[in-house]
Amino acid sequence: MAKEGNELNSQEVLQKVVAAADDKKAQDIVILDLQGISIMTDYFVICSGESNVQVRAIYRGIEESLADAQLPIMRRNGSEDGGWVLLDYGDVIVHVFHHSEREYYDLERLWGDAKQLTAADVLADQ
Repeated sequence: MAKEGNELNSQEVLQKVVAAADDKKAQDIVILDLQGISIMTDYFVICSGESNVQVRAIYRGIEESLADAQLPIMRRNGSEDGGWVLLDYGDVIVHVFHHSEREYYDLERLWGDAKQLTAADVLADQ
């Protein structure tokens, strides 16, 4: 998505999301590059926490980071009690899973055609 005015482009949103998740010690951060594969979004960020408390800390940290950048969330679904929270920022969709739920849904396999990036790949571009 093109950058207009003070809006963040998808790469900038992705960097903020990954940095916030990493700051909250999210585990196994994987970024799926869906550009050219899906019209719904450019990136999926998938990460996990070991407990409901950590899942909550991760998604709240992401929300706070993007709110500070004046990027409101479009939609939040799920709950940490259910083991999964989805944060929709348009060009970047974030999936924060409890470890066991992540294994069950296995989004990395489901979107196997997507190029996978690591947090280090994304944060190196900052």
